[in-house]
Amino acid sequence: MDKLLIRGGRQLNGDVTISGAKNAALPELCAALLTADPVTLTNVPRLQDVSTTLKLLRNMGVSAERSESAPDTVALNAAAVTSPEAPYDLVKTMRASILVLGPLLARFGEATVSLPGGCAIGSRPVDQHIKGLQAMGADIVVEHGYIIAKTTRLKGARITTDMVTVTGTENLLMAATLADGETVLENAAQEPEIRDLAEMLIAMGAKIEGHGGSRIRIQGVERLGGVQHRIVPDRIETGTFLCAVAATGGDVVLRRARADHLDAVIDKLREAGVTIESGDDWIRVKNTKRPRAVGFRTSEYPAFPTDMQAQFMALNCIAEGSAKVTETIFENRFMHVNELVRLGAKIEVDGHTAVMNGVERLSGATVMATDLRASASLVIAGLVADGETVVDRIYHLDRGYDQMEAKLRGIGADIERVK
Repeated sequence: MDKLLIRGGRQLNGDVTISGAKNAALPELCAALLTADPVTLTNVPRLQDVSTTLKLLRNMGVSAERSESAPDTVALNAAAVTSPEAPYDLVKTMRASILVLGPLLARFGEATVSLPGGCAIGSRPVDQHIKGLQAMGADIVVEHGYIIAKTTRLKGARITTDMVTVTGTENLLMAATLADGETVLENAAQEPEIRDLAEMLIAMGAKIEGHGGSRIRIQGVERLGGVQHRIVPDRIETGTFLCAVAATGGDVVLRRARADHLDAVIDKLREAGVTIESGDDWIRVKNTKRPRAVGFRTSEYPAFPTDMQAQFMALNCIAEGSAKVTETIFENRFMHVNELVRLGAKIEVDGHTAVMNGVERLSGATVMATDLRASASLVIAGLVADGETVVDRIYHLDRGYDQMEAKLRGIGADIERVK
């Protein structure tokens, strides 16, 4: 199993190119199921979750290949889908596999999709996907760990989800494009990745209004066509590098980055004393002094993202002063705290709130990643810690960051992957 070995204490300087967004790539790969025409996606990140999705699509009969000459380009063709099924073996490692449910049901009238690994109905908003598709006329049963759905043709409906759910919004949005009549999604998620998915679907011939807001209107069409679409930059990768430079000090320009997708994070970094400048497709981050500790509360976009909580906590660990962080989205999003404490951080957790008292220095140690964003926070902490830090279980990191250690080495970090 691979690990990362980090020798901390170096400032970061230079340029980094941000990859395409994982959370846009996954639903957009699944959107290829909506048409029999060719679909080409560019700026596709090289991630484990993307590889898993491509494997899942191929298992259904979709032609899905990366270009050898342009590795960030994927060509898909779902003209000959033979099996509208997502088996457990391919779904268990990735909850986003549920995103094939809506497209399969809309185009083929049937879908058999394993519940995402370890996911009980109700603990995550998979039930909201089912509720929405049932409102559109689908017959759905859940048995033997599978969602089994059938319909002659989905019908437009007004759907209000009980909570804001990103994958739920994406699944219902894709399903509604081929439904009979108008669908209105109330309480829709507003993330930039949803807007990007909607723009791709519109280019395929879908009729969508209001995407990027809390109410999305979709007028169903008979068929969708092919498309060539460029995936938006990954705002979470961008935010992670911003926090890394803020923690270590230095001067870095992030290329192919969108500052307008990270307003809440950038506001907090400026509050911490970090200098940030930006243009249409670049962000410059500069820090020459110890940052100030900054409190925040996670919430749905456009508020502070839960996917940046762990990385900002790593920054707060070495900041001047104390700060309180409240996590409102996921109940188990503080699993990185014990590992940060192993590095010398001073953090106390009470329910959904963590209080950090910044220390001047962290001390290198062996730590273990517990999830994708936790692993990124441990890398940031390792970059500023004295001595050597070893981050174990970095397969989590590979799910969501495209060549992270290579990009960090390119701007001066002493970091290497070891077997």
